[in-house]
Amino acid sequence: MTQQALFIIFGGTGDLAYRKLYPSLFRLYEKGYLKDDFAVIGTARRPWTNDHYHEVVMNAIADDGHESDRTNSEIARKFASHFYYQSHNVNDTEHYVALRKLADKLDEKYKLNGNRIYYLAMAPRFFGTIAGHLKSEKLITDHGYNRLIIEKPFGRDFETAKELNDDISAAFSEDQIYRIDHYLGKEAIQSIAALRFGNQVIESLWNKEHIDNIQITLAESLGVEERAGYYETAGALRDMVQNHILQIVSLLTMQKPSEYTAKELRDRKVEALQNIKVYSAKEASKNFVRGQYGEDAEHEQLDYRHEEGTDEHSQIETFVAGKLETTNGNLTGVPIYIRTGKRLARKSTQINVVFKDTTDNIFTATGEQDTKLEQNVLTLYVEPDQGYQLDLNVKNGSQGYGIMPIHLEYHKTSAEKAKVPEAYEKLIHDALDGNRTNFAHWHEVAQAWRIVDVVRQNWDSQKTDFPNYVSGTMGPKAAQELLTRDHRDWVFGATKH
Repeated sequence: MTQQALFIIFGGTGDLAYRKLYPSLFRLYEKGYLKDDFAVIGTARRPWTNDHYHEVVMNAIADDGHESDRTNSEIARKFASHFYYQSHNVNDTEHYVALRKLADKLDEKYKLNGNRIYYLAMAPRFFGTIAGHLKSEKLITDHGYNRLIIEKPFGRDFETAKELNDDISAAFSEDQIYRIDHYLGKEAIQSIAALRFGNQVIESLWNKEHIDNIQITLAESLGVEERAGYYETAGALRDMVQNHILQIVSLLTMQKPSEYTAKELRDRKVEALQNIKVYSAKEASKNFVRGQYGEDAEHEQLDYRHEEGTDEHSQIETFVAGKLETTNGNLTGVPIYIRTGKRLARKSTQINVVFKDTTDNIFTATGEQDTKLEQNVLTLYVEPDQGYQLDLNVKNGSQGYGIMPIHLEYHKTSAEKAKVPEAYEKLIHDALDGNRTNFAHWHEVAQAWRIVDVVRQNWDSQKTDFPNYVSGTMGPKAAQELLTRDHRDWVFGATKH
């Protein structure tokens, strides 16, 4: 089914538009989801022409990995011809008047029926200003649909997030606001519901009687790179935990929806986050660990404080580990261990569901040495691998009755991964369809801030002796001690897959 819509991209000259939005729109065009009845207006301060804008779009497609003969083909040029550029100052009312005139002209030319998607690919401080002008200068149509897509970060804490939401909500209703968290567009994250509720054997075990703990790891091997300036104002807690990790937590701990709809899923996720304990300052100190990477002399890599754009006395964390407590239904009391960091041993995003020990090991009576039963672990690989692994205990095949662990694994092949739509392609597709299932609701965002605000405020009130972990490791020792005190270990380690 094709869609008719006008996209107005604020920040059309930016990195996000170039790397993600233009290639994603092209893929939708190649697949026939967008055809002749669409148009894109890119806006920013730079004084570009339409012709230059077309070249930028073509280059974005090429840099995304499409073969050069295809990007020079008629289909790519025809796609780029739907793009229009207007130099724009978001604070200048007259610029919105000119933007409205161009939008109305394109609406008529391409028969778009008043359908408009406004994509704010800019700093959040401009969101309220843009939304207000879209309403006051009548860019919001009174026929067709109007949808506002906004990127994280949604504020810096609960108060600023609420202020931002209030500003946007003055112009757009909640059902018109699409808050992108690109992790919700990833295939493996979208598959959590299918795994939990599409398999009776898994669903029957997904409870406190059988699950010992849940671990979520978002590990990166690179440092902050060109994002150092941003990281100095955000840190790993705001950048990764408040959004990506807590969204994953909500999907892992929510109760079963009565049906798979946007509203049901949202309600269950909100409920799950509301049932994550909000710690006191003392509890936050006990249950959360922060770190900052040191230099890697062997690979000639600087410590965080000497990266370009950072403060030499910076107290910003590049690593976070924490223990969350849930009271959500049949998972009440199951600890959820989370961690994320830069310059760790290996890049891997994975979820490990650790099942409880077998209480009655009948094989110890056999007299065999290898009769210890390892804990069963279900692993969800998100990236760079995509797949699943289940650790089981079986007979080791020797004389007698020794026991050994085996791994039942499924990993998507390169060909299979190539067929999976990229996260932004999926989410833009959903926005065109009016499907809000994989977008964050305000209540989710608000509760996530309430959870991390206590941690952030606690850290801001004290200093830590940084750096406190060696690049190429799995973070500071305190991250391991977080589990050791509970007589547990991280499943994913420096030498473990």
